[in-house]
Amino acid sequence: MLKSRMEFVDVVFPLNLGPLTYKCPEHLRERAVPGMLVSAPLKNKTINGIISGKSSPSALCPMSSIRYISDIHGESPLLSPPLLKLLTWMSDYYIANMGIVLKNMLPAEAFKKVKARKKQHLEFSVRRSEQSLEQLQEVDEEALVKINESVSKKEYKTFLLHAPTSLYEISFLTKILQSHKGVIILVPEIIYVNHTAPLIREIAGERLCILHSGLSRGERSDTCGKIFSGQCSIVLGTRTALFAPLKNVSLIVVMQEHSSSYKPEEALRYNGRDIAVMRGYLEKATVVLSSICPSIESIYNAKRNKYILMRPDVVIRRPTIKIVDMHCEKQISPNLSKTVVDAAMSSIRKNERIMFVINRKGYSMLTCSECDYTETCDKCGIPLVFHKDDKSLRCHYCGFKSLPPDKCKRCGSFNVKLMGAGIQRIEEDIKRYLNIEPVRLDSDRIKRKIKPDELSEIIKEGNMVLGTKLLTGRLHGAGEFGMAAVLNADIYLNLPDFRSIEKAYQEISVIADKIKPGGRLYIQTRMPGNYLFSFVKNNDYYAFCEDELSRRKAVVYPPYSKLAIITFTGMDYDENKIRDTVKRLLANDEGLEILGPSSFSRRGKTEHIILLKSASKSRLHSSVKEFLSLFEGHKNLKVGIAIDP
Repeated sequence: MLKSRMEFVDVVFPLNLGPLTYKCPEHLRERAVPGMLVSAPLKNKTINGIISGKSSPSALCPMSSIRYISDIHGESPLLSPPLLKLLTWMSDYYIANMGIVLKNMLPAEAFKKVKARKKQHLEFSVRRSEQSLEQLQEVDEEALVKINESVSKKEYKTFLLHAPTSLYEISFLTKILQSHKGVIILVPEIIYVNHTAPLIREIAGERLCILHSGLSRGERSDTCGKIFSGQCSIVLGTRTALFAPLKNVSLIVVMQEHSSSYKPEEALRYNGRDIAVMRGYLEKATVVLSSICPSIESIYNAKRNKYILMRPDVVIRRPTIKIVDMHCEKQISPNLSKTVVDAAMSSIRKNERIMFVINRKGYSMLTCSECDYTETCDKCGIPLVFHKDDKSLRCHYCGFKSLPPDKCKRCGSFNVKLMGAGIQRIEEDIKRYLNIEPVRLDSDRIKRKIKPDELSEIIKEGNMVLGTKLLTGRLHGAGEFGMAAVLNADIYLNLPDFRSIEKAYQEISVIADKIKPGGRLYIQTRMPGNYLFSFVKNNDYYAFCEDELSRRKAVVYPPYSKLAIITFTGMDYDENKIRDTVKRLLANDEGLEILGPSSFSRRGKTEHIILLKSASKSRLHSSVKEFLSLFEGHKNLKVGIAIDP
């Protein structure tokens, strides 16, 4: 029976293709089951892929044109039935070929083994942890019991842990791990792997393995082998670990679930948090999402009883938050108030560590004093930033670089000045007014690729740390600083993103978490009346979420609708065809809203963008597919899709 069933199979390759039909030689049919790794001819090469299932050749496809698979590798499937279902679901939901999904699910080393160098793998995981298990906090035992019961019953449930601090979050994780195996732990950045691994290894020993994109090919190959063989039952890593081929997954933990790092900006733009929940559902596993500032989507799902919300009843002494109105404050220099400078000097006298955050690279911008024109990029149209080190104007979007002009491009005035302050200018001001050498951390300072542990050492170099978001995204631990200041908070509020206020709250929460109990956080703003700041000062995140949800509901934005962005790049773009399709879709569907097409320059190329919004997922998907069908076969046009952007 098995031989006749699997005479023809569909094979998915890690390429931008859908499943292809092959004939299975008679001597291999007994092993030809879904999920198996196979070799098969494709064009003039033989490459490896995965059997996705049984195939029924189309009547339009001549039997003589169907080729044979070459070989089947291994004794058991590379992808389990739940992972195969996840592969299919992701392909459908994100409107992507199954091959692209497979390429994102499994590293290349899963298809072709690479020999690891001796003693090369997991070197970082054996270093001493800065925190020991004894230093961690006590956690809510009742919440632990609920999770342990769910895991033992092998049932799907998703718990949302609103942790009071990042230390509580890691403490809770270590308590869960003491009772279970078949666990996947996700963290947003590689640096968090290095800080978390030593603690987990104290509990799991050799059962722990690490999986992320920063490993060498040999290390990843070695790790995949240990997972396939069952030698490792706990996998820690970034998005890559989400698809770890563990045979019996019982628990999936997503730490800092609000982080935007779980959603890649290129290629297949899936959301790692959402995929973790879906994998938990397919595996009948328990999912724990944790964060000191959960995403509004997760809070909404908890309100609808899709997730079980856990709010530990813990009394935490938090830092004092002061909103500094830059309209009224005396300014020592642009983006640096006297209040913040005085507070920093006080902290220096107390020998406390200080953190300044400014989300602007470079020195300043070049602006005309006569007509207020700011020099912009010819390709992108966004303001150019002056960098004092090489006296150049740079576009931080496309990389354009030029020398500053002698006069204003708009009015011809020679009265052009450096206005505002970026991180380089703030660094100068700190040296001048505080008489201290700050440790500057931005992408200009760290140009070479450095290891996460080296980055940690750089951060610890001095008592004054000055950084962009690159800094806050890589800080770990809690209570390290006595005082911190966000120097340009308004930049968070003015992002062209309906989640900008939410992201601002999360960013401020991460900074506040690094300040010791009773410390001080200063937030400089020219928009002190923004509703964000009253919630931040009162540390009332749930009231903020209620307010933000009501605002989004009024304009039908997620989580009350679904969004998709379609991007067209290339010479075959036909705007008339797009506009006709927009009119037709809007005429036939009142539940659909379409914005665009609009165009802008990106790295010297013109991109055309359409935003689709609907409360119905099926309406949204069918509309996206209709746009895609317009340009099938156009070789000089690249079409990108982002579902839930």
